[in-house]
Amino acid sequence: MPNIRWSLKMTLACSTVAILVGLPACSAAQSAQPAASASTAAASQEARPRLTIEELRKLYADEESRYMEIGGVEVHYKDEGSGPVLFMVHGSVSSTRTWDRITEILKPDYRIIRFDIPGYGLSGRVSDEAAANVQPVEIAEQLAERLGVKKLTFVGVSSGGTMGMYLAAKRPDLVERLIISNTPSDPVDTSHLVMPESFVSATKKSRETGYSDMSFWNEYLSFFAGDPDRISEQTRKEYYDFNRRTAEKHPIALVARIGDGVQAKIEMQKITAPTFLIWGGADPLLPESAADAITGYLGSAQISRVIMPDVGHYPPLESPDRFAQLIAAYVEAGVISDDDPETAKP
Repeated sequence: MPNIRWSLKMTLACSTVAILVGLPACSAAQSAQPAASASTAAASQEARPRLTIEELRKLYADEESRYMEIGGVEVHYKDEGSGPVLFMVHGSVSSTRTWDRITEILKPDYRIIRFDIPGYGLSGRVSDEAAANVQPVEIAEQLAERLGVKKLTFVGVSSGGTMGMYLAAKRPDLVERLIISNTPSDPVDTSHLVMPESFVSATKKSRETGYSDMSFWNEYLSFFAGDPDRISEQTRKEYYDFNRRTAEKHPIALVARIGDGVQAKIEMQKITAPTFLIWGGADPLLPESAADAITGYLGSAQISRVIMPDVGHYPPLESPDRFAQLIAAYVEAGVISDDDPETAKP
């Protein structure tokens, strides 16, 4: 898939929402700042504390955490439960914790595999070599293969859904169903966004300093939610912590991206797997019209669709219980046998 070249001359709207679709935002500004004295740099670091990957793992790794090297990158993943395989991928600037509640609900009946996209969560850094030679879809493909998965239902939100579309196009033998949520199908237009002044101010500060503080993430999560009260304080803290990990040299190299849309449209036409769109209708970035667009591009797939009118850009995060119910209903309608050996955990 084509890479996106980017400039430090970002507009405010771009720096605000580009992180949703795989473009660098606030972190890019850090390299654009003029050189500072040692004392100023030290004070700045104290005011904008970073967390190393090791520190994040001490805070957030648990007994289900596993690590696998794929394409020269250490990938943090979890493999829980047994039954038909649900393979879940989070969106940009998020982590595998997006799926915590859904996993809790569904793992008694399903085998759930999820991972942190390299550069995010608890996965390792992306080397120059990996950035140049590894495609995002290869991480998902190789993880599934090395865990012995023969068939899976791919579940992805935002750019995680983009990865699912690319995998379904490449490996129709592997992806038997595709469930995607608020996933772009075209280069994202931000001209329609109307952000509150508090979010504009937080974004400007983040862009200028190269550091997204807690106030930024509170504004971000509230803006992209249908109901901000559904986003817990713990989730808000997690977004802050994971996005203040030591700055990455290649922050979006292994995030699946639409790019200019040309290759993406070719890939979408290849998809034949039955596809279920679970859409947050209150998403300010990708409203219901975006679901209409992606339905049109998936011309070779059978499409089912549910609009959640009160939910924003992250349905599995904002309304996980409903999201889990919809997953189960869709998958169970298509499962032929509970005794299929290909769904068993080795």
